[in-house]
Amino acid sequence: MSNASFYNWRSKYGGMDASMISQMKAVEDENRCLKKMYAGMSMQAELLKESLG
Repeated sequence: MSNASFYNWRSKYGGMDASMISQMKAVEDENRCLKKMYAGMSMQAELLKESLG
């Protein structure tokens, strides 16, 4: 492991316990899913505008 990788990991996860890390990862997963849903909905809205306009 390089020093840069270690310091990046430490700056992101330093001071957290295991439950906080798992909770943060769950929130990141939910955020990723919501972003995909938003992208799909905005694409559908754009297609509707094009078909109606």
